[in-house]
Amino acid sequence: MKDIIRKAYQNRYFLLFILLFAYVESIYIRMIVRQEIDAYIFTPEAALATLLDAGILFGLILYFIRKWQGSGRLGTAVLLKISAVSMLTYLLSMNLIRLAIALAFGTVERNFNLHAYRLSVFSDFLDAMIYGGFFLAYYYYQHNRKQYRELLVYNEALAKSKINQLKNQLNPHFLFNSLNVLDQFIEEDKEKASDFLNEFADIYRYVLMISEKEMITIDEEAAFARQYFNLIRHRYGNAYQLSLNMDRSDGFIVPLTLQVLIENAVQHNLGTEEKPVVITIEIKESILATNNINLKRNVKPESGRALKNLDEQYRILVQEPVEIHSSGGTFSVRIPMIHSHNL
Repeated sequence: MKDIIRKAYQNRYFLLFILLFAYVESIYIRMIVRQEIDAYIFTPEAALATLLDAGILFGLILYFIRKWQGSGRLGTAVLLKISAVSMLTYLLSMNLIRLAIALAFGTVERNFNLHAYRLSVFSDFLDAMIYGGFFLAYYYYQHNRKQYRELLVYNEALAKSKINQLKNQLNPHFLFNSLNVLDQFIEEDKEKASDFLNEFADIYRYVLMISEKEMITIDEEAAFARQYFNLIRHRYGNAYQLSLNMDRSDGFIVPLTLQVLIENAVQHNLGTEEKPVVITIEIKESILATNNINLKRNVKPESGRALKNLDEQYRILVQEPVEIHSSGGTFSVRIPMIHSHNL
């Protein structure tokens, strides 16, 4: 009983609509039959009785839906089967209920003569068509709405899982490259190695701190990019140069985006003091990173994976790709800005 009351409350607006429709229908029928307007026409007992009858019909339809739907979607054949069987069962149930009432009050002859019987069956048939149609429309609206919400939750969980997976690929990559630089410093200059290690510890502490975030502010990422480039200068001096220009800082960015852009330019291009690789990052409506091309001879086949990972993350978060172009001796990457309305 409690479960029925709870479900009735959950669907109270639909039941109220049924009651109001039945009430208007009863007023209309009484006005046609009586050809006059009086207080009786507006009494609600017929509408309440129709609501109870509709409740029986709804229960039957729901029973057969659960019986034949299974785990998949209803096909046309199954839907027609449910409608037909529900209607026949409803007509039979209503006649049995009326017969029981007629027997109890001794009105069988009056209520079950041919003319009265035809009228009641026809009326029940119309009610089954009308109110059954209302219920099926409402049921599948609610069913599809529930499936849509579940799909949104699933896609959101899948997207977060994918982003975390991509980050897990980026962070070890950053750690591996930095440890390689540290290893070289240890052999060449222990004092530099110590300075590098201190800066690297600060940077990697930041990396760990933001590893669980899907995005951070432009200011945070820009500050981290400058600090990260100091590590590059420890190793290569002025062979690589960075120009970071910010016209706006009110957007958001995927963590480590600028670090990936800087690292990509260093990894693929050979810079020297005489011919430095100049990395320019401009932050406007979007983020544009460019560098002159002087490709290294021995580039690892798997290089470029970090840019592909970034592209996947931005496609998931803002449904926009990372644009990559290479022409005229210049390599460029355009990253979409993430605004607060995208969050």
